[in-house]
Amino acid sequence: MKLHRTLVLAVTETIHRIFSEGMYADKAVEQVLKSNSRFGSRDRRFIAENVYGMVRWWRLINESAEKKDDLFHLFAVWMLIKGEEVPDWDEFKTINKEEILSKHSEANKIRKIRESLPDWLDELGSNELGAENWEAEVHELNKEAQVVLRVNRIKTNAVQLKKLLQEQSIETFPLGAHPDALVLVKRQSLQQLNEYKQGLFEVQDASSQLIAPFMELQENMTVVDACAGAGGKSLHIATMMQNRGRIISMDVEERKLLELKKRAERGGVNIIQTQLVNSSAINKLKNSADRLLLDVPCSGLG
Repeated sequence: MKLHRTLVLAVTETIHRIFSEGMYADKAVEQVLKSNSRFGSRDRRFIAENVYGMVRWWRLINESAEKKDDLFHLFAVWMLIKGEEVPDWDEFKTINKEEILSKHSEANKIRKIRESLPDWLDELGSNELGAENWEAEVHELNKEAQVVLRVNRIKTNAVQLKKLLQEQSIETFPLGAHPDALVLVKRQSLQQLNEYKQGLFEVQDASSQLIAPFMELQENMTVVDACAGAGGKSLHIATMMQNRGRIISMDVEERKLLELKKRAERGGVNIIQTQLVNSSAINKLKNSADRLLLDVPCSGLG
């Protein structure tokens, strides 16, 4: 694909929002894609794939770079270590391909840099799992994850959703012991689909989809999800309870709970009550629930 400045600018702007402004990667990508309605599907895929790729390999990119504060330079480094050519633009005039690839070759000899791990995590993983097992583990962690959908059984089922997506040339396949899961054959953004806007599905990792069934839920239960975040598991719990009962979804960050409210409305879920975590709220819930979900620690390590 031929590089266009508009797309590279979109990638570097997104990277700036993530690393300089502290924005979550998915939200930064979403904001930048929404800012330009002229981006086509290939453009959007290029931006998302390169942003997530740079985030995943951020330490390796920086260790291979000569100018760590120049986002255009870092993008060029990313292209070169992927084996792609950098265009002859003014922004790339000072790029020294041989020097960058030489630094990359040296960086690749050190596991924590090659796999873009913080020092503390590499040391902890190696000590707890052993060097050989940890090597295999981090290699898997750095692979691009499958995009897994969770069918909202309040509104549809896997067979119906698969057919609706197939009619739009979006191929999926079921996932073993996950009755509500469909895996995308080809990674792509689905947020513009009517099926997404109507709440027929959510994007949720396969491992996360194992939690609600494990809880042996029944209709009309009271469930406390005490580390709910943006509510992926709370929403799944609601569908397992057929939207009958009561779910108290708690978190320390109000913005996450606001996102949960939006997702619940989209999915037709009306049994979720959000609550900021504080000592008073916790004390009031003593002996009040049939199930308590504590998804801790919130490490964000995958």
